[in-house]
Parts: sequence; structure tokens; C-alpha cells
Amino acid sequence: MSSATETDRTPQRVRHTVRLRPLEVLRAERLTPRMLRVTLGGAALEGFTSLGFDDHVKLFFPRPGDALPVAGAEGVSFPESAPRPPARDYTPRRYDAQAGTLAIDFALHEAGPATAWAEQAAPGQTLLVGGPRGSLVIPTAFDWHLLVGDETALPAIGRRLEELPAGSRAVVVAEVEGPEEEQTFQSAASVSVSWVHRRGAAPGRLDGLSAALAAAAFPPGAFYAWVAAESQVAKVLRRQLIAEKGAEPRWLKAAGYWKLGQSAVHEQHAED
Repeated sequence: MSSATETDRTPQRVRHTVRLRPLEVLRAERLTPRMLRVTLGGAALEGFTSLGFDDHVKLFFPRPGDALPVAGAEGVSFPESAPRPPARDYTPRRYDAQAGTLAIDFALHEAGPATAWAEQAAPGQTLLVGGPRGSLVIPTAFDWHLLVGDETALPAIGRRLEELPAGSRAVVVAEVEGPEEEQTFQSAASVSVSWVHRRGAAPGRLDGLSAALAAAAFPPGAFYAWVAAESQVAKVLRRQLIAEKGAEPRWLKAAGYWKLGQSAVHEQHAED
């Protein structure tokens, strides 16, 4: 068991200066049939900061007739009197300051400006990226780490596993459409992954992840639990982890990365 103190395990919030960056598409590649990675770069990426594995940046997808950004000393901004293009929140999957690249993974679905843009993304195109506004830095000084979510959570899960140090332990419970959507994660930590397959069922259902969590054998010791999925699913899984699995509410973060019947939703679930 770890001898870490309460202070060692206390998450830290860090605020960042917000900039809106016009970045160039360097390449686009399919990771799985429904997950596409777009790698961005350009001079505007200099100074980018993302300290938390589940940070989110805002991506803007201009439509014909939308306002064009105006360049300034602090990056770019939109005229106040003109409509902004649609925007969505995404995880900075991997930032490489030395290479000057930022990777964003897109979970593709039936409709929406983000999917439409990602499916046609090609080198030389420009994408507007804002933020992140801040980071919640989760310490690694736990006996083990629990990461739970659907495909929208996979970018953050993959990043967390890559950032965990050797000697760490992680348990992942992830829901995807089928075996073809499973990903191979790189990590210095000891990682066990349980995949839940929908196999044609509609996304946003509770039963798959809930049953997998109920059946999961948790390692001993203090753990940090992180959940991201459809908003109501994430909220119920949070309750389940506390009531059935002994999760410590202070060491549990649950977020709705999307919401059935709505668009552009990102919700945090804390107290019920």
C-alpha cells in the first residue's frame, strides 16, 4: 500500500491564459473505424499548456457566412457583432512541445459539425482551437486508478495511461460498439482493460458499463475513480461507485461528455 498523505492525493486546479489559436492540419488517420486522429501544428501552438489528462479545448468549425477571426497580439478573436461558428469541446489527446504538434481524437457519430469536419480533414486546412481555460491535475499517488467511460472518454483514458509512471496500476472499463473499436493503450503502468460491446444497441445506455463495474474485482488500496460518458449514465455510475464499490467522493470525478437529445453538452457531476 502507498504511504501517500492526504496532501499528496489532493487534486490541484490550475488556470491558464485563454488563447484562440488557428492551427494547421498536418495529418488525419483512422485509429479504428469510428475513431479518427487529427494532428495539428503551426506557430500559433507555441505556449500551449495542458496539465490535466481530461482538459478540454474548444474547437470551432466555421460554416459559410460565419464570422472570420481577427488576428491580434494575443492570438485571434471573433468580432462581437457577428455570429460565431459552432464549437465543441475535445480532449487534447497528446501535445508534443518539441515536435510542435497537438493530436485530437474524434469519436465519429451520425451527424454534427465536428464529425462532418473530421471526416473531410486534410493537410493544409485550418482549425481554430481555444483554451484550455484550466486544468484539474489529479495526483498519481494512489494505490491504483479507475478509468471508466464510453468512446468519448477514450482520448482522456489513453492520455492518462500514457502519463502514469512506472509502478502505477490502472483498471479501465470502456464501452465501444464492438471489438473493431477496441484500442491498444501504451503505458508504463500495469493496466487491465475490460471492454463492453454494445453490438448494435444504441449508445447512452446504462446497463453495459453498470454491469461491468458491478462484476469488476477491484484491487486493494486507495483509488481515484474517473468516469466520463453520456451525462445521466455518468451520474448514475458515480452513485454506484460510492454505494457499491466504496469509492471516496473526494477522489471521484464524473462528467457527462455528451447528453442524449442535446448537443454541445459538457456537465460535471459532484453532489447528488
